[in-house]
Amino acid sequence: MSGFLFTKRYTFRMAISEPDILRILMSSRDRIAAAAWVVVRDAHTAEDVFQNVAVKALTKEISFETEGAALSWAFITARREGIDWLRRHRREAPGLDTEILDLLEQDWLGETASHGETRLEALRACLEALPAKSRSLLRLRYFEGNSCGDVAAKLGTGINVVYKRLSRLHQGLKQCVEFRLDQSGATRS
Repeated sequence: MSGFLFTKRYTFRMAISEPDILRILMSSRDRIAAAAWVVVRDAHTAEDVFQNVAVKALTKEISFETEGAALSWAFITARREGIDWLRRHRREAPGLDTEILDLLEQDWLGETASHGETRLEALRACLEALPAKSRSLLRLRYFEGNSCGDVAAKLGTGINVVYKRLSRLHQGLKQCVEFRLDQSGATRS
Protein backbone atom coordinates (compact mmCIF):
# COMPACT_ATOMS: atom_id res chain seq x y z
CA MET A 1 0.00 0.00 0.00
CA SER A 2 2.16 2.81 -1.21
CA GLY A 3 2.35 5.54 1.36
CA PHE A 4 -0.36 4.08 3.58
CA LEU A 5 0.51 3.39 7.19
CA PHE A 6 -1.45 0.70 8.93
CA THR A 7 -1.80 0.71 12.67
CA LYS A 8 -3.13 -2.09 14.78
CA ARG A 9 -6.41 -1.32 16.42
CA TYR A 10 -8.19 -3.50 18.84
CA THR A 11 -11.92 -3.42 18.62
CA PHE A 12 -14.21 -5.86 20.27
CA ARG A 13 -17.29 -6.77 18.29
CA MET A 14 -19.69 -9.56 18.83
CA ALA A 15 -19.66 -12.07 16.02
CA ILE A 16 -23.00 -13.44 14.87
CA SER A 17 -23.70 -16.82 16.46
CA GLU A 18 -23.86 -20.02 14.39
CA PRO A 19 -27.64 -20.39 14.85
CA ASP A 20 -28.08 -16.80 13.63
CA ILE A 21 -25.80 -17.41 10.64
CA LEU A 22 -27.88 -20.45 9.74
CA ARG A 23 -31.10 -18.45 10.13
CA ILE A 24 -29.73 -15.68 7.88
CA LEU A 25 -28.63 -18.15 5.21
CA MET A 26 -31.89 -20.10 5.31
CA SER A 27 -33.96 -16.93 5.04
CA SER A 28 -32.04 -16.07 1.85
CA ARG A 29 -31.77 -19.63 0.58
CA ASP A 30 -33.67 -18.98 -2.67
CA ARG A 31 -31.59 -15.90 -3.53
CA ILE A 32 -28.26 -17.61 -2.77
CA ALA A 33 -29.26 -20.73 -4.74
CA ALA A 34 -30.44 -18.48 -7.58
CA ALA A 35 -27.05 -16.77 -7.65
CA ALA A 36 -25.47 -20.20 -8.03
CA TRP A 37 -28.04 -21.26 -10.65
CA VAL A 38 -27.17 -18.26 -12.82
CA VAL A 39 -23.66 -19.70 -13.03
CA VAL A 40 -24.33 -23.46 -13.22
CA ARG A 41 -27.76 -23.50 -14.90
CA ASP A 42 -28.89 -26.57 -12.97
CA ALA A 43 -31.34 -26.48 -10.05
CA HIS A 44 -29.92 -29.55 -8.29
CA THR A 45 -26.37 -28.30 -8.58
CA ALA A 46 -27.43 -24.85 -7.37
CA GLU A 47 -28.98 -26.49 -4.30
CA ASP A 48 -25.75 -28.43 -3.71
CA VAL A 49 -23.81 -25.19 -3.98
CA PHE A 50 -26.11 -23.56 -1.40
CA GLN A 51 -25.57 -26.48 0.97
CA ASN A 52 -21.79 -26.21 0.51
CA VAL A 53 -21.99 -22.50 1.32
CA ALA A 54 -23.96 -23.20 4.49
CA VAL A 55 -21.53 -25.91 5.58
CA LYS A 56 -18.55 -23.62 4.94
CA ALA A 57 -20.17 -20.82 6.93
CA LEU A 58 -20.56 -23.10 9.92
CA THR A 59 -17.39 -25.19 9.74
CA LYS A 60 -14.72 -22.74 8.62
CA GLU A 61 -13.17 -20.35 11.06
CA ILE A 62 -15.18 -17.45 9.70
CA SER A 63 -16.98 -14.88 11.78
CA PHE A 64 -19.43 -12.25 10.67
CA GLU A 65 -20.18 -9.07 12.54
CA THR A 66 -23.33 -8.18 10.60
CA GLU A 67 -26.06 -9.89 8.62
CA GLY A 68 -24.96 -7.97 5.53
CA ALA A 69 -21.42 -9.32 5.85
CA ALA A 70 -22.73 -12.89 6.11
CA LEU A 71 -24.97 -12.48 3.06
CA SER A 72 -22.28 -10.78 1.00
CA TRP A 73 -19.88 -13.61 1.81
CA ALA A 74 -22.57 -16.20 0.96
CA PHE A 75 -23.32 -14.69 -2.47
CA ILE A 76 -19.64 -14.40 -3.38
CA THR A 77 -18.95 -17.93 -2.14
CA ALA A 78 -21.95 -19.33 -4.06
CA ARG A 79 -20.67 -17.74 -7.25
CA ARG A 80 -17.14 -19.08 -6.72
CA GLU A 81 -18.47 -22.55 -5.85
CA GLY A 82 -20.52 -22.47 -9.05
CA ILE A 83 -17.50 -21.45 -11.12
CA ASP A 84 -15.43 -24.20 -9.50
CA TRP A 85 -18.18 -26.72 -10.29
CA LEU A 86 -18.19 -25.58 -13.92
CA ARG A 87 -14.44 -26.04 -14.15
CA ARG A 88 -14.68 -29.57 -12.75
CA HIS A 89 -17.56 -30.45 -15.10
CA ARG A 90 -16.54 -28.38 -18.12
CA ARG A 91 -17.34 -31.05 -20.69
CA GLU A 92 -20.68 -32.00 -19.12
CA ALA A 93 -22.33 -28.62 -18.61
CA PRO A 94 -22.44 -25.55 -20.79
CA GLY A 95 -21.51 -22.57 -18.66
CA LEU A 96 -21.89 -18.87 -19.01
CA ASP A 97 -19.36 -16.89 -20.97
CA THR A 98 -16.78 -15.11 -18.81
CA GLU A 99 -18.03 -11.72 -20.00
CA ILE A 100 -21.53 -12.56 -18.76
CA LEU A 101 -20.12 -13.69 -15.41
CA ASP A 102 -18.23 -10.39 -15.16
CA LEU A 103 -21.44 -8.46 -15.85
CA LEU A 104 -23.23 -10.47 -13.17
CA GLU A 105 -20.43 -9.78 -10.74
CA GLN A 106 -20.67 -6.05 -11.45
CA ASP A 107 -24.42 -6.25 -10.87
CA TRP A 108 -23.87 -8.08 -7.57
CA LEU A 109 -21.29 -5.50 -6.56
CA GLY A 110 -23.87 -2.83 -7.44
CA GLU A 111 -26.36 -4.56 -5.14
CA THR A 112 -23.77 -4.61 -2.38
CA ALA A 113 -23.05 -0.94 -3.08
CA SER A 114 -26.68 -0.02 -2.56
CA HIS A 115 -26.42 -1.50 0.94
CA GLY A 116 -22.93 -0.23 1.66
CA GLU A 117 -21.78 2.32 -0.90
CA THR A 118 -19.35 3.87 1.56
CA ARG A 119 -17.62 0.52 2.18
CA LEU A 120 -17.36 -0.15 -1.54
CA GLU A 121 -15.91 3.32 -2.18
CA ALA A 122 -13.33 2.68 0.54
CA LEU A 123 -12.42 -0.67 -1.04
CA ARG A 124 -12.07 0.93 -4.47
CA ALA A 125 -9.75 3.59 -3.07
CA CYS A 126 -7.68 0.95 -1.29
CA LEU A 127 -7.45 -1.15 -4.45
CA GLU A 128 -6.35 1.88 -6.47
CA ALA A 129 -3.61 2.55 -3.91
CA LEU A 130 -2.12 -0.92 -4.40
CA PRO A 131 1.00 -1.38 -6.47
CA ALA A 132 0.39 -2.67 -10.00
CA LYS A 133 1.80 -6.14 -9.17
CA SER A 134 -0.67 -6.54 -6.30
CA ARG A 135 -3.62 -5.45 -8.44
CA SER A 136 -2.49 -7.87 -11.13
CA LEU A 137 -2.37 -10.74 -8.64
CA LEU A 138 -5.89 -9.94 -7.40
CA ARG A 139 -7.17 -9.65 -10.97
CA LEU A 140 -5.69 -13.04 -11.93
CA ARG A 141 -7.14 -14.78 -8.90
CA TYR A 142 -10.56 -13.23 -8.44
CA PHE A 143 -11.61 -11.44 -11.59
CA GLU A 144 -10.23 -13.94 -14.07
CA GLY A 145 -11.26 -16.84 -11.82
CA ASN A 146 -7.91 -18.65 -11.78
CA SER A 147 -7.09 -21.09 -9.01
CA CYS A 148 -4.09 -20.26 -6.83
CA GLY A 149 -2.20 -23.04 -8.64
CA ASP A 150 -2.99 -21.46 -12.01
CA VAL A 151 -1.89 -18.05 -10.73
CA ALA A 152 1.38 -19.54 -9.45
CA ALA A 153 2.02 -21.15 -12.83
CA LYS A 154 1.27 -17.92 -14.72
CA LEU A 155 3.56 -15.93 -12.43
CA GLY A 156 6.27 -18.60 -12.39
CA THR A 157 6.26 -18.84 -8.62
CA GLY A 158 5.28 -21.36 -5.95
CA ILE A 159 1.70 -21.80 -4.80
CA ASN A 160 2.67 -21.03 -1.18
CA VAL A 161 4.05 -17.68 -2.32
CA VAL A 162 0.68 -16.90 -3.96
CA TYR A 163 -1.20 -17.92 -0.79
CA LYS A 164 1.03 -15.70 1.37
CA ARG A 165 0.76 -12.71 -0.96
CA LEU A 166 -3.02 -13.03 -1.14
CA SER A 167 -3.25 -13.36 2.62
CA ARG A 168 -1.18 -10.20 3.12
CA LEU A 169 -3.26 -8.38 0.51
CA HIS A 170 -6.53 -9.44 2.18
CA GLN A 171 -5.29 -8.28 5.58
CA GLY A 172 -3.94 -5.01 4.17
CA LEU A 173 -7.16 -4.27 2.29
CA LYS A 174 -9.24 -5.04 5.37
CA GLN A 175 -7.16 -2.64 7.47
CA CYS A 176 -7.23 0.01 4.75
CA VAL A 177 -11.03 -0.19 4.37
CA GLU A 178 -11.55 -0.04 8.14
CA PHE A 179 -9.19 2.94 8.39
CA ARG A 180 -11.01 4.80 5.60
CA LEU A 181 -14.41 4.03 7.14
CA ASP A 182 -13.21 5.26 10.51
CA GLN A 183 -11.85 8.43 8.90
CA SER A 184 -15.15 9.09 7.15
CA GLY A 185 -17.13 8.35 10.29
CA ALA A 186 -19.17 5.75 8.40
CA THR A 187 -20.66 2.80 10.16
CA ARG A 188 -19.71 -0.62 8.91
CA SER A 189 -22.41 -2.67 7.28
